[in-house]
Amino acid sequence: MDHTVVERELELRLVLSPERSIPVPARLGYRSDDPYAVHVTFHIDSEHPVDWTFARELLVDGVFRPCGHGDVRVWPAKVDGHGVVLMALSSPDGDALLQAPAAQVSAWLERTLRAVPPGSEGRRLGLDGALDELLAR
Repeated sequence: MDHTVVERELELRLVLSPERSIPVPARLGYRSDDPYAVHVTFHIDSEHPVDWTFARELLVDGVFRPCGHGDVRVWPAKVDGHGVVLMALSSPDGDALLQAPAAQVSAWLERTLRAVPPGSEGRRLGLDGALDELLAR
């Protein structure tokens, strides 16, 4: 089975306060061989980028309404008249509030949904073939 990779470079904003944010270059990544997940890589001023992985469905829902709890929460908002998607990320190393352009995130998500439509993710995992092989032994 062929695997599809859908990536998008974009600039997020790390929200430091209601009046102040700083740019953070990032890459959104999706792989059809990991069909339930999205990967976000933040290129910050450190030796290694920071990677986060969470459910694609969470980001899809978060474009339209607040969702998530715990380590990842996503919700839509307006900032200076522009649609944005806010992502609140929490880890033992700290918390971050990131703002992404809604139009760019939505366009990228549409590409992932064309690559692997909702409801078809399980077929991409190859579990049936692996199970058949295991049971044939």
